[in-house]
Amino acid sequence: MNVPQGARPFLDFVRLLRRYGFAVAPEQGTAFMAAVALLGPRDMEDIRQAAHATLAPAPDRRGEFETLFRSHFHGDVAAPVAGEDDEETAVKDSGGEREDRVELMRREEGGALSSAREQLSVRRFATAADDLDRFRRGLAAAMPARRSFRSRHARRRGTFDLRRSLRAIVAADGDLPRPLFRRRAVVPRKLLLLVDVSGSMKRHTEDYLAVAHAAVQALDRVEVFTLGTRLTRITPALAVADRGMALDRAAATVEDWDGGTRLGPTLLAFLSVPRFAAFARGAAVVLLSDALERGDPAELALATRRLSARAFRLSLATPLAGDPRYRPQTAALAAILPLLDDLVDGASIAALTRFILALGRTAPSATAVWRRAS
Repeated sequence: MNVPQGARPFLDFVRLLRRYGFAVAPEQGTAFMAAVALLGPRDMEDIRQAAHATLAPAPDRRGEFETLFRSHFHGDVAAPVAGEDDEETAVKDSGGEREDRVELMRREEGGALSSAREQLSVRRFATAADDLDRFRRGLAAAMPARRSFRSRHARRRGTFDLRRSLRAIVAADGDLPRPLFRRRAVVPRKLLLLVDVSGSMKRHTEDYLAVAHAAVQALDRVEVFTLGTRLTRITPALAVADRGMALDRAAATVEDWDGGTRLGPTLLAFLSVPRFAAFARGAAVVLLSDALERGDPAELALATRRLSARAFRLSLATPLAGDPRYRPQTAALAAILPLLDDLVDGASIAALTRFILALGRTAPSATAVWRRAS
């Protein structure tokens, strides 16, 4: 892209902000340069005011924003090192070789990488080595079913089909060879997968997306979203039959890999979009997350309550439950546990697929299971 020489410092400042985890949309960068052009500017204060007005730093990061501004435009203050003054900053994936999976139960470093800070990044995936063919073949039959409002022709049993019977009488000149019946069709419920892509979940993200890809290939009515500091619908990306290509498309679509954890606000954003909220109505909803919420637990509880009211079954699959010593004792989990139908082990593909294939079977509530475990 050809950028005028005079505009380069402003574009470079936008890039600097993104490098340090500020969420700056392309439209905001354009608005910043347009504001500077309109102002003149007469001095650096005009540029600073234009930056605040158009780039809109979060209130809790204005000090860091000012430091970066003075470092970039004045050169008299050293820019902060990412993560130096924030012990909760997530570790960004370098895109190298993925870590070896451990299929057996393992101890998770709960909360070590959890953060509420937004961090925009990209991800590269290797094709998952696990064989998901059995899961893909059995998923449609294993899904919980419901009675549809549509009906279909039935040879025996059901409700007498008066309309078709009258047509048959007319066609047969008054004779009715045999009674005609109809009954309501039984269809599988929708599946909604909500995948946490925050920094504390990066060891499991690829496995979860491989399972999500298999589900998209197996079912007609399935939706997949990623949650971190943003909400992203990746169902179209996973519609590609080739798993490696589908994961690459998903990696290019999602921008908040390995960032902070804002489950409450992100789930509320999901529910605030009518088209998205409709996906959850009557669906089997599976949240793939460690649920180490760093925001207000009340927001997560509110979002979970609304989601539970819409869903047929709401489940949380957490990798932390792979440790037999795990107990859901954080403030966030204590708030949402009574609202969950299931809280299960999500530490491996084997455990996760086994649970999803059992969604059609009834099970004790999450509260009952974990009360016994305690």
